[in-house]
Amino acid sequence: MTRTITPRPGSLVRADLRRHRASFAGVALAILVATVLVTGLGVLVESGIRGGLAPQRYAGADLVVTGQQKVPVPEDLPISLAERAPAPDPSVVAAVPGVTNVVADVTVPLVDDRGGALVEAHPWPAARLTPFTLTDGRAPEGDDEVVVTAGSAAVGDDIALAHGGVRSSYRVVGVASAAAGVERASHVFLSSSRIAALDPHDGAAQTLGVFTDGAPDDVAERIRDRHPDLTVLTGAARGDAEFLDSGSSRATLVAIGSAFAGTCLLVALFIVSGTLSLSVQSRRRDFALLRAVGALPKQIHALVAREVLVVAAVAGLLGVAPGYLLAGVLRRAFVAGDVIPDDFALAYSPVPALGALLVVLLTAWGAARLAARRPARLDPVDALREGAFGPTALGTVRIVIGIVLLGAGIALSLVPIWLRGEAAAGAAASAALVLIIGAAVLGPWLVAVAVRGAQVVLGRTSPSAFLATANGQANSRRLAGAVTPIALGIALGLVQLGAPAIVADEASSQATEGVTADLRVVPPAGLSAPALASVADQPGVAAVSPVTVSQTVLSYRTFDGTDARTEQVLQGIDPATADDVLDLRVSEGSLDDLGGDDHVALSSDAARTLRVGLGDEVAGRFGDGARLRAEVVAIYERGLGFGGVTIDEAAVRPHTTSGLATFALVASDDPDAARAAVTDLGLPVADGSGEAAGADAERQQGWVNLVALLVILGYIAIAVANTLAMATSERSRELALLQLVGAGRRQVRAMMRLESVLVAAIAATLGIALALPPLIGISIGISGQPLPTLPLAGSATVVAAMSALALVSLAVATRAAMRTEPISEIGSRQ
Repeated sequence: MTRTITPRPGSLVRADLRRHRASFAGVALAILVATVLVTGLGVLVESGIRGGLAPQRYAGADLVVTGQQKVPVPEDLPISLAERAPAPDPSVVAAVPGVTNVVADVTVPLVDDRGGALVEAHPWPAARLTPFTLTDGRAPEGDDEVVVTAGSAAVGDDIALAHGGVRSSYRVVGVASAAAGVERASHVFLSSSRIAALDPHDGAAQTLGVFTDGAPDDVAERIRDRHPDLTVLTGAARGDAEFLDSGSSRATLVAIGSAFAGTCLLVALFIVSGTLSLSVQSRRRDFALLRAVGALPKQIHALVAREVLVVAAVAGLLGVAPGYLLAGVLRRAFVAGDVIPDDFALAYSPVPALGALLVVLLTAWGAARLAARRPARLDPVDALREGAFGPTALGTVRIVIGIVLLGAGIALSLVPIWLRGEAAAGAAASAALVLIIGAAVLGPWLVAVAVRGAQVVLGRTSPSAFLATANGQANSRRLAGAVTPIALGIALGLVQLGAPAIVADEASSQATEGVTADLRVVPPAGLSAPALASVADQPGVAAVSPVTVSQTVLSYRTFDGTDARTEQVLQGIDPATADDVLDLRVSEGSLDDLGGDDHVALSSDAARTLRVGLGDEVAGRFGDGARLRAEVVAIYERGLGFGGVTIDEAAVRPHTTSGLATFALVASDDPDAARAAVTDLGLPVADGSGEAAGADAERQQGWVNLVALLVILGYIAIAVANTLAMATSERSRELALLQLVGAGRRQVRAMMRLESVLVAAIAATLGIALALPPLIGISIGISGQPLPTLPLAGSATVVAAMSALALVSLAVATRAAMRTEPISEIGSRQ
C-alpha cells in the first residue's frame, strides 16, 4: 500500500531554489522584465488620469470654467473634443456666491509677418489671468495698437500681423511680462473691440478665468452644482483649458497604456509559461521521484506554485524601479512622434508598482498551474519513465484545441472577403493573436513536423546533421520553447509594421487620386473669407474651393443594441466648387445636395459602422460639442483620404475654434501664373495633391505601433536568449556524453550550430506563415487588394534580427555549457 508523504513545503522550496539556481534565474529574468514593462505602462495609464500640463497663461486665475470638452461614451473612455467648446456668459458664473471677478478670454491665431511664426492674440483685460503686467508703455485702446511681450519689439515699433492670410499693421504701445514663464506660445494683446472684429465668433468667450474670495474648491463645487453642463477646473487641471492637447493626450495615454499592457501581458504569459515549462522539464526526475514515493498531484501543484511565487516576488520587486525609468523613456519616445506634447508631465505614485506586482504574481501563479499540470497528473510509474526519457507526444485534447484556434484565426483573417472596411481589417488584425496562441499550443508538434522535413532534406550528410535532426525529433518540446517566442516576435512585428503601412498607403493613394486641383494654399493659421476672395481674383485662378478639417463624434447602436460613439474626421467642402477640385468617388447620392448642417455625406466605411444608408439620419456632435443631426445625401469610397464625414464647409467653420478654412484647393488654367500670383499675396502654395485628412492621426498611430513593437521585441529578445541559455544549460551532460563517446568539440559545436539554424529557419517560416493571413485580410479590407503593402526594409530587419538572435544566443550558450571538462560534467549530480 502506498503511503502519502507530507514533506515540509518550505524546506522543499528552499532546497529546489538552491539546487536549481540557474533554472530559477531564467524564470526570474522573464518575470523581472515583465514587471518593468507593466510598471512603465501603468505609469502611462496613471498619467492619463492625473498627469498633464500645468497652467501658464491661466496661472493667475483661481478657477477656469469652460464648456464641456468631452463626449461621454457608454462603458468606455470619453472622447476629447478637438475644438474649443463655447464658454457661458460671464454673468452666469459671476452670480455664484464666492466669485469676486470673472475674466473672459478669447484666442485669435495670428501670423507674425517678420518670421512667419504663430502668435496668439488676446483682449488686454485677459492679461490679468497670467498675470501679464506692463513694464513699458500703456494698454491698447485703438484697433491698430498692440501690446507685445518683452524682447519681441519695443514701444513705437510697427509690426505686421496676419489673420487668416490678411495682413494688418499695428503700432506697439506697450510691453508686458509675466511673473512666471509662459513658454508654450508667443502672445500679444489687442483691444477688446479689435479682437471682436477679428474673431469669427464676434469675440464670444472661449474660457472664463474666475477669481474667488479665497476658497476656490468650495466655489468650484457651487458652480458645478448650479451648472453641471460646465467644466470647472482647479489647480494643475487648469492646464487642460489652456492647452486642449493636454486633455486629448491624457486620453491617448490611457488608451495606449491599456492596449499596450494587454499585448505585453499576453506576451509575458507566453514567455513566463515557456520559461517555467523549461524549468519544470529540467527537474522532471525530481517530480517523477516525488510522484513515485507518494506525492499527491495537489502537492506537486503547491510546490511549483510556492517556488514560482517566491521567485516572482523577488524578481517583481527588483523590476519596479526600472519600470518607472521605462515610463520616462516611453514618454520621450511619444514626444518624438508628436503623440503627446513635449511639456506633458507624467504622474508618479506607488499605484503602478503595486498593480504590476499583483498582475505579475497572478501571471506567474497561472503559469505555474499550467507548467505543473503534466508532472502532477502522471501516474507514478509513467512519471519515472518520463523522468528518464522525457515527455511523450502531445495529448489529443491539446492538438484539437490548437487546430481549432488556427482555424479560428484563418476564419477571422478571411472576414474582409465578405465585409470590407476598417472594422473588417480590425477583425483580421486580431486574428494574428489567435493564430499565435494556436501555434504555441501546437508548438512541439509543428516543430517535430518541421524537423522531420529537415531530416529528409539533410539526410545523413554529416554526423552533425544527423545528431541535430535526431535531437530535434526527440526533444521537440524543448526546441519549441525556443521557436515559439521567436515566431511570436516575427509575427507580431510583421503585423505591427504592416497594418499601419497598408492603411497609410491606401490613404495616401486616395488623397493623391482624389484631388484634381492644380494647387493647394496652406497657410499656417487658416484662411479667412477676404483671403479666399483675394486668391480667387488672381490671374490664372479658375476656381477656389475652401476645405475645413475638423472632428465629429457620431452616435449609433451596435449589432447587440448597445449605444456607442465613433470619432470621425470631419471635412467641410464647398459643394458649389468641389467638383472642380475633388473626386471622392461618390457611389450613392450626390455632393451637390450638401447644404447647411442638416445634410451630410459619409464614407462607405463610416456608413457601415453607423449602419445607415442614403436618406437615413445621423446624430452626434461637432468638434466644439454642438449637436449635429443630418440626413445622409451621399456615400463615397475615399474615406481614408478625406475623412469619414463631409459637410458643407460654411456649416463646419462656425464649429471650429479659429473659424477659418484649413486650406484651399485651386483649379487653374495657368498653374505657374497662379502660383506666382498667390505667392505674392504672402500665402504658401503647394501642389494640389497632398496629405490625407487624417494624416496626423495615422502618423501618430504608426509611431505608437513602432514604439510598442520595439519594446515587445526587446522583451522577446531577452526571453529568447534566456530560454536558449536555459535549454542549452540543461543539455550540458548530454554534450559531455557526446564528447566522451568520441565526438570532437568541433563536431558538437557544429551540431549545435545546425540546431540553431533549424530554430531560426523554423521560427522565421512559422512567424511569416502566421502573419500572412492577417496581413492579406487587412489589405483586402482596406484596399481591396490581396497583396499587402509592407515596408520591406523594416520587415526584413525584424525577420533577420529575430533569426540572428537564435544563432548568437545558442552559440554563446553552447560555449558556456561546454566550459566544464566532459568527465567532470558527466559525474556531476543532476
